[in-house]
Amino acid sequence: MIRLAQPTDSEGVVRTVRAVYDEYGFTWEEGGYHADLYDLRPYCDLERARFWVAELDGRVVGCGGIRFFTKIPGQQGELVIVDDYERVAGTSAEIIRMYVHPEARRSGIATAIMNEIKAATSEPIEIWSDKRFINAHRLYQRFGAEVVGERICHDPDQAPEWGMILAKNNGKAIQAPPH
Repeated sequence: MIRLAQPTDSEGVVRTVRAVYDEYGFTWEEGGYHADLYDLRPYCDLERARFWVAELDGRVVGCGGIRFFTKIPGQQGELVIVDDYERVAGTSAEIIRMYVHPEARRSGIATAIMNEIKAATSEPIEIWSDKRFINAHRLYQRFGAEVVGERICHDPDQAPEWGMILAKNNGKAIQAPPH
């Protein structure tokens, strides 16, 4: 079941994202890079964001969303520097915190959340994803995202990321692959 997140979902979101971080050997920073996961209230503010969780047997096993902002200046799809950080110009939203617990993968959760994200805006969307998340890149590309560059993330591991833009929103939902 996919539903809009509530502030009370923090514990399940932390558990889900942390499982992925443990799987990849990434550094967890509760009071820094991951502090947003312990207080989901900004993600539940429908004026600024939409954030969904996936539940299986009453447990959060996936999450992801979209955050809205003022359009990044520049030619759509080019990388520009905003506040000393590479961003994708021409976008006015970004995908945030898209993760599926390792035990719940290949069940259509990420596809369902992406369908919700696409329905939330027809504007171009910025996507940044760790280069090791190959299956996530395939998902984004199935939805029409194109790689436009790369950067080093400001996370504790200084991880390399691909930058993508999802510029065309044809409004069509994509079916989850069979599992």
